[in-house]
Amino acid sequence: MHAFNLHAQPLSLADHLADLAVEALIDEADLSPKPALVDRRGNGAHSDLHLGLMHASALALWPAFKEMAEAAIDIGEVGLPLRETIGRIGREGEAAMLATTHGVNTHRGAIWALGLLVTAAALEPEASGAASVAFTAAKLALLNDRHAPQPFSHGAQVAQRYGAHGAREQAQLGFPAVLQGALPQLARSRAAGHGEQNARLDALLAIMTGLADTCVLYRAGEQGLRTMQNGAQAVLDAGGSASLAGRRRLHELDHQLLALNASPGGAADLLAACLLLDRIERGADLNSGAL
Repeated sequence: MHAFNLHAQPLSLADHLADLAVEALIDEADLSPKPALVDRRGNGAHSDLHLGLMHASALALWPAFKEMAEAAIDIGEVGLPLRETIGRIGREGEAAMLATTHGVNTHRGAIWALGLLVTAAALEPEASGAASVAFTAAKLALLNDRHAPQPFSHGAQVAQRYGAHGAREQAQLGFPAVLQGALPQLARSRAAGHGEQNARLDALLAIMTGLADTCVLYRAGEQGLRTMQNGAQAVLDAGGSASLAGRRRLHELDHQLLALNASPGGAADLLAACLLLDRIERGADLNSGAL
């Protein structure tokens, strides 16, 4: 048979959702100019990261996202069996990520956030609204995985010192930084004709205005967090990423965070979650498999 006569086979729901999750991670990484984060300009405040590594990490996570979606389809309901299954898959995905990146933590927070959202979307493919998917993900996040290790991670150290719980708390609350901040700002900037890249930058900034970003707190303490939050709000107040004044404020924020060695990695993970929910909500017919 001639190659031009071959037709691609329809992808399964799990394949589709894994594709969407990886695309969201790659789009987040590529988005530029992000303050103090890895993007097309360089490595931001990270000495051990670069854009190619972020891409490789995202692709390495595809099997884990697919397996989480398949587990949701097989188990069929929110409960401890599903929570512990996706926890195990997430840890295996993290190991695959670290093997790909030679031990560099590129997407640990994103595995948690996007893994929960992929699982939730697979559980209820007919309910593809962002709020519905986030609510189901929150119900899963509130369940305790008895097999999860309790390492004294950077996030755990920040939680102990500042009382900020980062990605875990965001998921357990139903991703408020995404539903109440990023997605509405994304819609406003699109409606204003600011262009997709500027709209996504504005969505990131909307997350940064209120998030207790544990990555920033770990690297730069409360001063870094105030700099991030106030600086992001200043960009939006100046007209956002599409305006000249907003761009100037954005570059100022970039320089300030770089000087503090403060990278808003938690906000970046939530932007990826925002982009995933946006994809699902804006045209993902999950029941038919046509995305």
